Amino acid sequence: MGKIIVTGASGHLGTAAIHHLLDLGVPASDIVGVVRDTAKGAALAERGIELRLGDYDNAASLPSAFADGEKLLFVSASSMDNTLRIRQHAVVVEAARNAGIQHIVYTSFAFAEKMTIGLENVHLATEYMIRTTGIAYTFLRNGFYLDMMANEGTAAVAAGGTVISAAPTGKLNYVTRDNLARAAAVVLTQDGHANQTYELTSPEPFSYDDYAAALAEVSGKPVVHQALPASEAVGAMAAAGVPEGAAGFMVHVVDAAIERGEFADPSNDLVKLIGDSYTPLKAALESVLK
Repeated sequence: MGKIIVTGASGHLGTAAIHHLLDLGVPASDIVGVVRDTAKGAALAERGIELRLGDYDNAASLPSAFADGEKLLFVSASSMDNTLRIRQHAVVVEAARNAGIQHIVYTSFAFAEKMTIGLENVHLATEYMIRTTGIAYTFLRNGFYLDMMANEGTAAVAAGGTVISAAPTGKLNYVTRDNLARAAAVVLTQDGHANQTYELTSPEPFSYDDYAAALAEVSGKPVVHQALPASEAVGAMAAAGVPEGAAGFMVHVVDAAIERGEFADPSNDLVKLIGDSYTPLKAALESVLK
């Protein structure tokens, strides 16, 4: 059996996927982590993971990075330049084909055909590129990370008592990054996932009102959701310390899409893949507010 190659191995998702591979019984000697800086993968190397240098912006670095690989976990690029990302992804797909990779597991975007925020174009283009190779694929259409709402800053939100958004009624189908990493590891270690597309979102999407109520319950503090006009929401977030650019993106792009219903689709695919490992909203909040 060839090796499992994981790109973006020093990033949060790639690292978590490798940890889950090990947890599922894959020997460290069968896993390769592709990184741009081996120093950032030191913790993986300590666990026996082979690290190889590979850069989506340097096509010449990828043949050796993918050598002897059977399966590839292709973690999508992180650039905010969507046109650049498509070029980066094309380099990865071509290198995987030329290296003889037999199965590409790609981290795509949930319900991409229904979305209008721009990211969907990158992922749909990449899915079609992968199909051109004739290589077996699995498209992991990942939902947005629930970690954006359950993190080290959540306690401060609870203490402030107000959740600000520009989406008064829209639903969010967010899931934890760790759950998505677990799903990737499951697909990489089981048969039956070739040429499948999985929509990896929450089976029970929630509103900002639901989020505020769950945060209040878990924190034991009064928390309410305040829906504001977009311009006011950006200003309130900026006043709370969110960089203005990030606040603008969350309000004018993400919250607008939420209110249009683009993040409201539920799916049972993630639960089917990872079973009891699935982390619902309340449990995610409990994990960061211990």
